[in-house]
Amino acid sequence: MDSPANRPFLPFAKGAFLLKSAPFLFPLTPDYGHWFSWLMEHPAKILVSACLLGQPVRYDGSAKTLAHTHLERWQKEGRIIALCPERAAGLPTPRPAAEIADRENGLAVLEGKGRVMDNTGADVTAAFVAGAQAALALAQANQCQFALLIDGSPSCGSLSVYDGSFTGHKHAGEGVTAALLRQHGVEVFAHTEIDALHTRLQASTLS
Repeated sequence: MDSPANRPFLPFAKGAFLLKSAPFLFPLTPDYGHWFSWLMEHPAKILVSACLLGQPVRYDGSAKTLAHTHLERWQKEGRIIALCPERAAGLPTPRPAAEIADRENGLAVLEGKGRVMDNTGADVTAAFVAGAQAALALAQANQCQFALLIDGSPSCGSLSVYDGSFTGHKHAGEGVTAALLRQHGVEVFAHTEIDALHTRLQASTLS
């Protein structure tokens, strides 16, 4: 049944509409040339783990640079918003390695059912939650609908995280930042899924 609630557009002005599916609203008018010009000037932003961009912010003071043509193009287009959640929370570089304890995941941490511990035995849960909140605030401030994050991290992992034993073993799960972003509607992709993100951007009305 056709009803205003089922339509993807909201009335904006005579001959113009607002697209409801976007993370922010913009006018769609019969002047499609103007619309595409607007899109070119306002490309969809992507929150990206700073270490993937060559910034030496990882726990051991290194980067995890992702050399990829898609990433290079997105940078030139001004789409990239860089952040290391752990540095945003005030943790130093270098710092002790940290993992989510007891094979838990980021969602459990956000619900108060899991902890993030470093390899000295210190509980760093509060810092990781603060870093996730900083990432969400930055994503929302820049209207990021997508995120490209380093996998395996207790913050940024989106496919897998280390199991808390500090023995190099991983299990399926997500980090604290990835979990919080997903809770708020941000589509999170692992760094190994950059081609999938590219496809998603092409399919998106914001690409």
